[in-house]
Amino acid sequence: MADKVTFTDAARALLAEIVADHGPVLFHQSGGCCDGSSPMCYPVGDFIVGDRDVQLGEIDGAPFYISESQAGAWANSDLIIDVVPGRGGMFSLDNGRERRFLTRSSVCASGV
Repeated sequence: MADKVTFTDAARALLAEIVADHGPVLFHQSGGCCDGSSPMCYPVGDFIVGDRDVQLGEIDGAPFYISESQAGAWANSDLIIDVVPGRGGMFSLDNGRERRFLTRSSVCASGV
């Protein structure tokens, strides 16, 4: 499932700000009921990637992970990480910037 995630220019710009403030980061797509469409952004080393997490891709040096079960559910979609106004998830580094990451999707032609 490599390269199943892309970032918009707005997401790349927010990511660059966060990396400038915090150093290397990683993303993990939430699978829970809260902030389910919000990928969480953590400093590398502050989030333990699980044995059943799948890396969907990498953007500007930041790996993007999702749980194995979520990866299966999204298998026929490409994830597009965008930015919208608002607050990020409580523990995500985009919180407090008045902009947050948001996951959008599009159906992959190869899975149809």
